[in-house]
Amino acid sequence: MQANFPSLQMFGIKTPLVKPGDNISKIIMESLEKQEMQLQDNDILIIAESPVATAEKRLVCLADVKPKEKAKKLAEQYQLDPREMELIVQECDEIFGGVPGAALTITKGTLAPNAGIDSSNAPNGYVVLLPINAQESAGRIRREIKEHYNCKIGVIVGDSRTQPLRLGCVGIALGTSGMVPVEDARGTLDLFGKEIMITRKAVADNLVSAAQLLMGEAGESVPAVLVRGVAVQIIEDDIEMPLFTSDECMYYSNIKKV
Repeated sequence: MQANFPSLQMFGIKTPLVKPGDNISKIIMESLEKQEMQLQDNDILIIAESPVATAEKRLVCLADVKPKEKAKKLAEQYQLDPREMELIVQECDEIFGGVPGAALTITKGTLAPNAGIDSSNAPNGYVVLLPINAQESAGRIRREIKEHYNCKIGVIVGDSRTQPLRLGCVGIALGTSGMVPVEDARGTLDLFGKEIMITRKAVADNLVSAAQLLMGEAGESVPAVLVRGVAVQIIEDDIEMPLFTSDECMYYSNIKKV
């Protein structure tokens, strides 16, 4: 007998250019209607962090930034614009290395080159900072969209990151709402009956990676993706993204020993 697996579908949502102060929930809902799409129960909406941050007025003009001496020294070390380096210093929790063009930081609990600050998809002379609290952003967007469509959905605010020793970017969830972002596979059995001892499934991160195939990284004008038919636990409350402590993380703890 053939197993009955759900059919995964993904739909890119084209939107107008998002500007500071815009209501991104309204823009997404209007764009869905223009594309003749409606949200359904158990749908997942993935939104790139840059338009979310732009709508939240996290767009900064570099001409307005006055770098301090610490930022000037670090900018020389990592070959960055001193004004951008000043923003990195302000935004990150810690700087502990880097390469020409990128300072490696811990920002909002995750490894992030240049504190997640991005000049792509920003006007010339501007950069976009990360949302102040992506978890709260995801929750607000979910509640506004849920009220309009009267359905139970999940929302992810996602970004792109590089992986150690891997070329290219993958997706990472900065904040989630209405879904379980990491599913615990410990205690289940593998194909040979052995108990899984360590594995947790990074569901939200994997969905962001898949969505980026439609979003792209440049001028595609697809800042959001609707995912349907994926086996995700939809919940009424929000769960904070679970993170390792610095001592638990295999990468970070060993980097710090060097």
